[in-house]
Amino acid sequence: MKNIRITYLFLLFLGTCLIHSQNQDSLNEWKTIETNGLPLARHENSFVSIGQNFYLLGGRGLKPISIYNVDSHTWTTGSTPPIEIHHFQGVTYNNKIYVIGAMTGKYPYETPLPHMLIYDASTDTWEKGPEIPKERRRGSCGVVVDGNSVYMVSGIVDGHNSTHVPWLDRYDFKTGKWTVLADAPRARDHFQAAIGGGKIYAAGGRNSSYATKQTFELTIPEVDVFDIESNIWTTLKESGNIPTERAGTTSVLHNNQLIVIGGESSSQESAHDHVEALHLKTMKWNELQPLNRGRHGTQAIVHKDAIYIAAGCGNRAGKPELDSLEKLPLKTN
Repeated sequence: MKNIRITYLFLLFLGTCLIHSQNQDSLNEWKTIETNGLPLARHENSFVSIGQNFYLLGGRGLKPISIYNVDSHTWTTGSTPPIEIHHFQGVTYNNKIYVIGAMTGKYPYETPLPHMLIYDASTDTWEKGPEIPKERRRGSCGVVVDGNSVYMVSGIVDGHNSTHVPWLDRYDFKTGKWTVLADAPRARDHFQAAIGGGKIYAAGGRNSSYATKQTFELTIPEVDVFDIESNIWTTLKESGNIPTERAGTTSVLHNNQLIVIGGESSSQESAHDHVEALHLKTMKWNELQPLNRGRHGTQAIVHKDAIYIAAGCGNRAGKPELDSLEKLPLKTN
């Protein structure tokens, strides 16, 4: 009888562990969120948070902002930018959204914007921001904010044609001064940068080359890292290369991991659902749960230990534009 009781308790313990394990796993799967209303479908857009509101802005065509409130799960509509803006990584500074390094116009010879655009969420208004130096204008670059500075990383000068660049520029919000910094080890476009611990990470992307009919093919495996204090670039060892080469990605940093999400490539027609994370201590990649819907040409938000991603395109190139919203809860240890 005693042995039966011990066996029963052991099986009960195993069952409890299994349920706990399953619950833990379920916490780290992408969930497609049902909301009151839907955002305007778009791609080559950005997705930026201010407080409890997420702002889906830009994309091909002239489109108003879609605003998601994370508490009420409700979408509302904001104002329309004064010009078509696409292929940019949106950032915030002093509770305003900055559009820097965006393109306008149609494929394949899109034009970089000559100045920043600034969106004031408190008044739902747009204004023209500082001019970008003529000789350093480009689009589809990585853009990150550190303190009172914003950094533009790489990009492409002539839409999708050929002139991809390794440039790095800093703009000081306080002084209004632009500074040219050290070039990255390689040019790349159609990627998004991430920042943390005084370092800027450039992963994913490609060298778009409509000129040679290689718009999607020239993806980049290497990960380049810029140390802000020393003004020095390094490239991770080959073992640190991104496992699945692709462009049109979005990247975030969370819990000492560089997480690269989605993308497009010549290897498949559908947009990538890959979510890959580089642990910055071990410098090893691991694969996280894939997106429910592969997508490229959008941006991810980290909010309260979860990643949110919306819109983007479901196949390589421009169709279909998506209007879904997904969330991935993340472990904090």
